[in-house]
Amino acid sequence: MSFPVSFYVLSVCLGFLCVMFVCLWSGTWRGGFAWDGSFLQFNWHPVLMVTSLVVLYGNAIVLYRVPLTWSRWWCKRAHAGLLFVAMVLSVLGVCAAFDFHTANNIPHLYSLHSWTGISTVALFTLQWFVGLCAFLLPWTPLAFRARLKPLHIWMGIAIFILSLITSLSGINEKLLLTLNGRNGSNTKPYTTLPAEALFANSFGIAVVIFGLLVLKLLFSQKWKNPESENETDRPLLTDAR
Repeated sequence: MSFPVSFYVLSVCLGFLCVMFVCLWSGTWRGGFAWDGSFLQFNWHPVLMVTSLVVLYGNAIVLYRVPLTWSRWWCKRAHAGLLFVAMVLSVLGVCAAFDFHTANNIPHLYSLHSWTGISTVALFTLQWFVGLCAFLLPWTPLAFRARLKPLHIWMGIAIFILSLITSLSGINEKLLLTLNGRNGSNTKPYTTLPAEALFANSFGIAVVIFGLLVLKLLFSQKWKNPESENETDRPLLTDAR
């Protein structure tokens, strides 16, 4: 197995680990899941956001860096498809948080985490639709694609970094709000580093390592798929293959 493929396999495994971490955290320590305006509904928020904006997004943006045997056409399909699923899940994750806040009379968008989060989702949605129009539809001029490509790549990396920052701030904010040891809470304070805090902190470290692996794949030019330099390949939404 070549070195970049090994890195990619490791990043995929870490991505699954991140999803397992957040599911276990929400399902075990936070009580499970529901969609009824309660705290159980809010538990969907971290699961959906980490799965979409960190794991699926991270795997989607490195497809052109891994020397797979897929054709350029299939890479486009996988890239666009993974990002579409990530976009849908991220919107559901935002809805889970907003519905919970509304049901419990909690103000919206008051924290730095919420500001970076909503900005990330908005930029991601814009990026996906611009990418659809510019790179996948057949009527877009090739010269326009070539001009837009560097900005598209830069914006994609920026969105991923914002996703990592937002996820880490969300983990920390959740721990500070829930492990406070006040108001009759039966949880130990965060400062005493109880088991839940250890677990969530480890989850955050897994997110960091996953992000670093993805960025390593992205910034290693020697691992770049030569086919991705060809802007004259056919768009996705055509009949020809």
